[in-house]
Amino acid sequence: MASTSFTTALCFFSQNPIKNLEFSSPILFSITNGVEFASNSIALTSSAGLSPATSRFSSRFARNCSSSTTPVRTLDYEFTDGSSEVELRLQLGTQEIRSSKDIFVDANETSLTIRVQRTGSIITLLETKQLFEKIKPSETIWYIDEDQLVINLKKHDSDLKWPDIVESWESLTAGSTQLLKGTSIYLIGDSTDINQKVAHELAVGLGYTPLSTKELLETFSKQTIDSWMLAEGSNAVAQAETAVLESLSSHVRAVVATLGGEQGAAGRTDAWRHLYAGFTVWLSQTEAKDESAAKEEARRHMQDSKVAYSNAEVVVKLQGWDDAHSKAVAQAALSALKQLTLSDKNLPEKSLHPIGMSR
Repeated sequence: MASTSFTTALCFFSQNPIKNLEFSSPILFSITNGVEFASNSIALTSSAGLSPATSRFSSRFARNCSSSTTPVRTLDYEFTDGSSEVELRLQLGTQEIRSSKDIFVDANETSLTIRVQRTGSIITLLETKQLFEKIKPSETIWYIDEDQLVINLKKHDSDLKWPDIVESWESLTAGSTQLLKGTSIYLIGDSTDINQKVAHELAVGLGYTPLSTKELLETFSKQTIDSWMLAEGSNAVAQAETAVLESLSSHVRAVVATLGGEQGAAGRTDAWRHLYAGFTVWLSQTEAKDESAAKEEARRHMQDSKVAYSNAEVVVKLQGWDDAHSKAVAQAALSALKQLTLSDKNLPEKSLHPIGMSR
């Protein structure tokens, strides 16, 4: 994806869960014309499928909500996207609410917390630190309609359709069509195995075609990559993968897992002319102990022009690895891609007509 200036997204994924959150994935965003960081996490996860994407989203779910004051509970709500605003309806039938003074709604740009007072104690009905996208908190309106609490949230971007109130794997994959517009995604990094596993999760979630340069090369050469390396060396393998990437550069709606390490063409600057045909996600393992250290490491790596991987649009810093976390890492990458495309909605079109050889 070639352009002169756009947002680079950095993500730090930790295997260590944050207390009271069913899933946590801090997202770090770096703006090229002055570094700026924000950290967000998800405190509400989906347990049901989403409605098909239409011009007006409307759905009803039973959700597991994380609460800072009570155990995880099941909450029924209805969600509707009405273009300039979204509406959330929460069932209050069993909450014994006496008046509107017993309800507390705290809305910020990217978060929403709803609490009720019942028999002298405060109970959290819903708490999410990551809405699907930004809202205008000062324009939030809420009222009680019979046994429902109705909350209207004004969207920052009226053109963006929200599949759900929260940013989750289901809402990200459902909302990706309007953002990615068929643009392919390339997974790069030092581990071929990690690239393949995360690429598979992304492809299944997005409904894209999963492709692996390792599998394509081994099928073509009728030998394993390791045996090819021993026989002809890493340069030969990297050159062959470059040819494969050239062929795949005309594909759309594909998630391509590339070779990792010295075997891979993505580690060589001269092969990137074909990777600019899509969005690139760098899956980078780190020994950093916390988010702050990973953030600084990512900053250094993205500024190192000698590292070919630094050409990637999205960097996902992995603190350890377990195959069970493939989908969580895929979700973090997709969240960063969402922010990337929202920063410049013309990026998908630019991938079809790349100009130049660098970002």
